[in-house]
Amino acid sequence: MDRAIAIIELLSRHAGGLPLMAIADSLAIPRSATHRLLADLKEEGYVRQEFDGGAYRLTAKIVALGFSHLAATGVTARIQPILDGLADHTGELVTMAVIHDRKLIRVAKAQGARRGLLYNPDEGAEVYLAATSNGHAWLSCLDEDEAMQLVARQGLKRDGYGPHAPRSMRELLGFVETARALGYAKIFETYERGTSAIAIPVFGVGSQRPIGTISVAGPVIRMTSEAMDRLLPQLREGAAAIADVSQDLPIFAEAVS
Repeated sequence: MDRAIAIIELLSRHAGGLPLMAIADSLAIPRSATHRLLADLKEEGYVRQEFDGGAYRLTAKIVALGFSHLAATGVTARIQPILDGLADHTGELVTMAVIHDRKLIRVAKAQGARRGLLYNPDEGAEVYLAATSNGHAWLSCLDEDEAMQLVARQGLKRDGYGPHAPRSMRELLGFVETARALGYAKIFETYERGTSAIAIPVFGVGSQRPIGTISVAGPVIRMTSEAMDRLLPQLREGAAAIADVSQDLPIFAEAVS
């Protein structure tokens, strides 16, 4: 079961699919065992192959399960309208992430841009803490040791991020300290060249314990520091609204326990 889940998680990061050998080698699973697992997943409708020997891809069944879960946990009915309203107001991409298993996981987003430059990155579920506004916002709520442990587990020196992404723990802690002092995180071309974002932590009602984060991101030509300052009150209102509806939602159960 653990290996099957690992295969699903790996394929979720590769929309074009992967051949059997790449899956087996990436997960250090014997190729014969990988073949059996993929056959089982195909039979259950979770993966597909265009032809024998071709790449394996996830099917829409996984997406359907995700939507069903979000609906069952109240995200679709109670949180998505808040994100949609904030996206409409800001005209930019709004993303919410929740804390799960000492990770920050993206669970919902809303696109406010209708024309012109549109920022909608192909992100994985887990937030990369070192280079994202959501990551910095969460880290700013933790003590230094815990923050460094979480970042070290993910790895810090990754390729493919923006020119201002922190390249050392000392540099990252500078970002985090600034976010802690302000109560929110701003980034400029750290996650991706030409983009910027602002994020704030979402706290449980009557608690100083974060249950997630919410961000607004867009092209740096629009998302200037001044523009972020103007939308900060609406971002805080959105976070407060999410906190209000989060008290009995299962998706926040781990963060508030």
